Amino acid sequence: MDNKLKLMEQKVAALNEAAEIYYQGIGEKISNQEYDRLYDELEALEKETGIVLSNSPTVRVGYEVVSGLPKEHHPSPMLSLDKTKEPQALRQWLGEKDGLLSWKLDGLTIVLTYEDGRLQKAVTRGDGIEGEVITGNAKVFENIPLVIPEKGTVVVRGEAVISYSDFEEINRTLEDADARYKNPRNLCSGSVRQLNNEITARRHVRFYAFSLAQGGEAKFRHEQLEWLKTQGFETVEYVKVNAGNVEAWVDRFEKRIADFPLPSDGLVLIFDDIEYGKSLGATAKFPRDAIAFKWADELKETKLVEVLWNVSRTGSVNPIAVFEPVELEGTTVTRASVHNLSIVRELGLGEGDTITVYKANMIIPQIAENLTKSGTIKPPDKCPVCGSSTVIKNDNGVETLHCPNPECAAKRIKAFTHFVSRNAMNIEGLSEATLEKFIDEGFIREFADLFRLDRYRDNIIKLEGFGEKSFDNLTAAAKKASETTPARLLFSLGIPNIGAANAKVIAGACRNSWDKIQSITEEELSSIDGIGDVMAKGYVCFFHDENNLRTIRNLLEVLTLDESFEEAGGGILEGLTFVITGKVHIFENREAVKAKIEAAGGKTASAVSSRTDYLINNDIDSSSSKNKKAKELEIPIITEEDFIKILEGGKGNA
Repeated sequence: MDNKLKLMEQKVAALNEAAEIYYQGIGEKISNQEYDRLYDELEALEKETGIVLSNSPTVRVGYEVVSGLPKEHHPSPMLSLDKTKEPQALRQWLGEKDGLLSWKLDGLTIVLTYEDGRLQKAVTRGDGIEGEVITGNAKVFENIPLVIPEKGTVVVRGEAVISYSDFEEINRTLEDADARYKNPRNLCSGSVRQLNNEITARRHVRFYAFSLAQGGEAKFRHEQLEWLKTQGFETVEYVKVNAGNVEAWVDRFEKRIADFPLPSDGLVLIFDDIEYGKSLGATAKFPRDAIAFKWADELKETKLVEVLWNVSRTGSVNPIAVFEPVELEGTTVTRASVHNLSIVRELGLGEGDTITVYKANMIIPQIAENLTKSGTIKPPDKCPVCGSSTVIKNDNGVETLHCPNPECAAKRIKAFTHFVSRNAMNIEGLSEATLEKFIDEGFIREFADLFRLDRYRDNIIKLEGFGEKSFDNLTAAAKKASETTPARLLFSLGIPNIGAANAKVIAGACRNSWDKIQSITEEELSSIDGIGDVMAKGYVCFFHDENNLRTIRNLLEVLTLDESFEEAGGGILEGLTFVITGKVHIFENREAVKAKIEAAGGKTASAVSSRTDYLINNDIDSSSSKNKKAKELEIPIITEEDFIKILEGGKGNA
């Protein structure tokens, strides 16, 4: 069965790749005859095995949008596992019994129910008592079988995960650093719980079965997992162990962590004998038939070189310990956050001290202990970025250091992050972390400095995580971004209430003349659809501030603006102005709705006014201020579905 399933996966992948290339108009990967032959072979294998994978071209899972995820109680509580960090504890726990040791995948636990061989329901673990029904989303997971050979009721538990490589690729597509996901688990959780399963389908979620709650006839766990494979499921990787070899197997798993492609936060050990495990019952919190193993922290001794003080965007001045390089969990580590001034004093840190360091959860470097405690490190009395006098605050006994200067460059990190984002200047490779690092090092103090990084080439290539290639890529991205449009530049400046759509509208009204964009009056702005009086006043004030004007003058020295202008062509939405509010379910986000409106010749505005033609809000009965204003002005309030009908030439709720 394993060989046939792999053959099916290969044919599905080949057929889907060929179809994608063909429909994108790139050409043909394979001939029509070859495609038909592969298709027929796949169809024959599906009939022979009784398995149909979710991404098979023989079935097409329709994309669907739901208004919410219904809740459902689990038939019995899904308890979390007791934990240990000691391998010998696993040996004692097993006693004379055999067990299965497997990866503890770090994703979202899902329960799948099959009836008559077809997937009927998928529910998240939730709080263990109640979960959310995500059946439509589960149907577009990359490797879930929609059809299985077994015709009785089958209930499968497993983990939905996103691989590290897919996680990194998805994060690279998000221009806003704040929108990026912190880890694969967060991304998976958001992807699994989407209201639009077309978005889920793009996230490459995979499902790995780890237990069979109902179905099949097996006395042992390993038999259940092998049976699940015959039904078309991928299972967690496992080995059969006993007290004599469990510690050796833990060590083997641990050595593979650095190269393991899926997020994992430990191992799971469960008794192989199912009835024996059930006979043990459970405590109020944990089942007694399984235990989780968490990796023990690897401690290394090193010498503290110095403590740097990093200014955050909130103005707190945070200590960072820099120490002689050590190898931890397969990587070289040279620094660790010390969090606040109180911890610096508790640890008694001083240059040259001998310290022990570890990686919390095998990821975040931390200081465990200071063995010498010289206590010579003192907090700076001046902000390391702007030179302002620092202040110490005490909150319930925790001391923190702060820079009170509102103009401190470090506190403007959000402005820099916005400036380089995709819809603004679109400088690829400048994450918020990189920007913070460059500010700390004094490489950038204003926007124009981002286009003059050549001055610090030798310093940058020596930074941790950088090198000549990454520096060359960064400066090439900055050079490419330096050739831009007035609308992009206007949006990138971060003027209050001026979003990307408004920036385009204003630039268009000024016929892309930057001089006009800077000098336009309140009255002229207020006459533009979608620009209200408050917005206009704030805009004009921005361009009357000498600091802002100096920033812009310096930018114009390093930028090339394309001020060419063409009158917009017609479209089905020409002459219509839309305001969008509330959550969207069909489109990925509100920016996607704006893009669709503009592509069809329409305009968008941020506030409802007499010039608004439609307010898009999926919650038509909402008591929001925009809804109230629209009703006062008798402006139609439409849903996304209504909007799509308008795009297709139909009518909304007007």
